[in-house]
Amino acid sequence: MQSISTWQAKFPITGKWPPYQPDQIQLYSFGTPNGVKISIALEELSLPYEVHLIPLNDENVKSPEFLSLSPNNKIPAIVDPTGPDGEAIGLFESAVILEYLAAKSGDLIGSSLAQRYEILSWLTFQIASVGPMFSQFGFFHAFGGKDIEDPRPHDRFLTEVQRLLGVIDRRLTDREWIAGDYSIADIALGPWLQTIPRFYKAEEITGFNQMPRVMDYVTRFGARPAVSKGWSVLS
Repeated sequence: MQSISTWQAKFPITGKWPPYQPDQIQLYSFGTPNGVKISIALEELSLPYEVHLIPLNDENVKSPEFLSLSPNNKIPAIVDPTGPDGEAIGLFESAVILEYLAAKSGDLIGSSLAQRYEILSWLTFQIASVGPMFSQFGFFHAFGGKDIEDPRPHDRFLTEVQRLLGVIDRRLTDREWIAGDYSIADIALGPWLQTIPRFYKAEEITGFNQMPRVMDYVTRFGARPAVSKGWSVLS
């Protein structure tokens, strides 16, 4: 196993955000739907971790130190000092980190290969569709793009958000969680569904408040102690 000094020397990010608990997983993140996925997962899996808040400005996310770990200048990212074969590993992209943490712990990833791939299908659904479409809708509905006079961008993404909510609503017809038992797919999906009432205030326009199964899902998700803690440590 590497010594603490050795693993830190491999990761320049520790120069800008030094670890105070260097034997723990180092989380570099912020309180966004993508960012909280990892803090929630770490809480659910009871993995010790240290938080480094990374404000989303160029000084931080485009710094050489941050780019050395996350070349796409996006949160979240992690360094695990005790990775595969005891070697430190650095990872970026939330889906990969979620899968890694689940594999490391042997939990939240299903108990069979078939279940694993069902979970990964819904994880990919969130990464490929829900995240990009919800974030663009949020920009045009609630943030910087809301003052743009041309309604077409807003309406385009609103239509897609409504469609995706329909996909989720139908999926929840006969189940509590998106891929069977609670899993990393829920940890990926839940924070993005929370954005509709929490940040976008768009329950009515999206039809969210006409989908009791989706609303109940968000309530179940938000009631988990790890979800509350995952948000709070990044606030």
